[in-house]
Amino acid sequence: MSERSEVLLQYLLPKKAITEFGSHIASMRGGAITTRIIRWFIGKYGVNMAEAANPDISSYATFNDFFTRALRPGARPLAEADLICPVDGAISQFGRIEGDQIFQAKGHYYSTRALVGGDEDLAARFEGGSFATIYLSPKDYHRIHMPADGRLVRMIYVPGELFSVNPATARGVPGLFARNERVVCVFESARGPFVLVLVGATIVGSMATVWHGVVNPPRSKQVREWHYAGSTSADLKQGNEMGRFLLGSTVVMLFPSGACRFNPAWAPKAAVRLGDMMANCPPQ
Repeated sequence: MSERSEVLLQYLLPKKAITEFGSHIASMRGGAITTRIIRWFIGKYGVNMAEAANPDISSYATFNDFFTRALRPGARPLAEADLICPVDGAISQFGRIEGDQIFQAKGHYYSTRALVGGDEDLAARFEGGSFATIYLSPKDYHRIHMPADGRLVRMIYVPGELFSVNPATARGVPGLFARNERVVCVFESARGPFVLVLVGATIVGSMATVWHGVVNPPRSKQVREWHYAGSTSADLKQGNEMGRFLLGSTVVMLFPSGACRFNPAWAPKAAVRLGDMMANCPPQ
C-alpha cells in the first residue's frame, strides 16, 4: 500500500470502534490465548524482554500488563543533563517553536494553542520556545518519565480524533498532534514551565498518569481540567514515572524560550532511550 493510500484509509476507518475493540482485547484475561498474543507480538516487533523486570510472558494476566511492563533496575541510567529523554522511541521532530508554530513534518505545522486545547495564556508561555516530539513504536517501553524535576499544576484532557501517529500519518495528516485526543500535563520547574503532552491514537485504549490513574476512557466531548496547585504529592523528580500508554503513541514536549541546547547527536528518525541526554537549558 502506498503512503498516500495509507493516509487516506485513516480518514475512512471507524477509528473509535477499532480502538474500543482493541482496548477490550488488550484488557482481556485470556489465559493461554493472552500468552499466545503476547508471544506473537514479541516475535513480530522484536521486543527485548531481557530488559523487562519480569521476562516471564506467561505471568502477564492481560496484554496491557505486558505492554506497560516495568524495566529491570539499571536498564535506563539517567544522563547528567537539565532535560533527559522521557521515553524510549524515535525522534519525530525537535527544535525551536517559530512564534506559536510547531513543525510537524513535510511542511505541516500546528499551533501551541491548538495543542494545549485552546488556552491562549498557557500557549503564550511557550512562544519562541523549544519543542520535542517522540514517537513510541510497538516494540518500545511504554511508560513515560519526567524530563526534569517539576511540580504538576494542571492536567487537561482534550477530546479529538484517533488517527494513527506513525511517521507516514504525521507526514500526511495536517495538524495531527493537535487534532488527536490528548492529555496535556503542565509543570512548573526551576527553569520555568514545561508541558508534556500524551497524544492518543488508533488502538490506544487509554492514557494514564501516576497521580490520576486512567484518564480515558471515559472519552468526553468536552475539554476537562484538573488543578493541583498546593498539592505536595504533585512534586515529581527527574526520571520518575509520570504516566503510561495502554498501546503506543507519541509524546510532545514544550519548553519556554531561552536558548535550549538540544543534544547535538539528535536528528529526526534517530532512536532514543529513556534517560538519554536531551538538552541543557539556562535558568529562567
